Amino acid sequence: MNQVPAQQLSDWLDNTLQARRFKDYCPNGLQVEGKSSISHIITGVTATQALLKTAIERNADAVLVHHGWFWKNEDPVVRGTKRRRLALALAHGLNVFAYHLPLDAHPTLGNNAQLARVLGLQPERDADGAPRLCGPDDLIWLGQCPEGTTLESLGKQICNALQRPPLLVGNSQQNIRRIAWCTGGAQGYMQAAVDAGVDAYLTGEASEPTYHLAQETGTAFIGAGHHATERYGVQALGQAIASEFGIRVDFVDIDNPI
Repeated sequence: MNQVPAQQLSDWLDNTLQARRFKDYCPNGLQVEGKSSISHIITGVTATQALLKTAIERNADAVLVHHGWFWKNEDPVVRGTKRRRLALALAHGLNVFAYHLPLDAHPTLGNNAQLARVLGLQPERDADGAPRLCGPDDLIWLGQCPEGTTLESLGKQICNALQRPPLLVGNSQQNIRRIAWCTGGAQGYMQAAVDAGVDAYLTGEASEPTYHLAQETGTAFIGAGHHATERYGVQALGQAIASEFGIRVDFVDIDNPI
């Protein structure tokens, strides 16, 4: 079975995702050091106890997630859930890798790029072929829907692709030609999407002001689920790791309705 030194994998991930480019809400990269070499990785959306236990049951050496630990403004005391998660990782020598904004933003492996692939959206691109972006830290992607797409038909397409009905705010028969999207909890970025002149904005979650902004601007809002929109970047990254190093990488979906 092929193995890769943990430090070599960590360096490759940091370089591939350009992790140091982002000012994030959490540390990106190797968050908990485990075994010195890795032959099997479990990937998932969030480093929950359930994901860690699955990794242990499958004799994995590492977990790789989008939502890791040590978030800014959280209680730093190691007790309760935090203690139990850390205890599991340390007791079994699990490396814990996590990439938040770097995994959202990557132009091919990232959550936004992969969600476009899954939903059949066509990203707008500049003269160099790079995706057209807007909003804070250029995290929002801009793109096109197929001709004849309505909010209702797009909602059905999203439901079929993500296996959960999205929240739709707007006229169901409204034509959706230009669309902006940012996976996860990016409802606060909707004004930037409105300013970009799109017909609809898609993200994971909604908050109370979202409804009013959609109603008053005529820009449709789509809340497709935080977890549901962020399942695909980590899978693409895992496939890239397996191809680069020849090690086993398995995705485990611990479902979350939020």
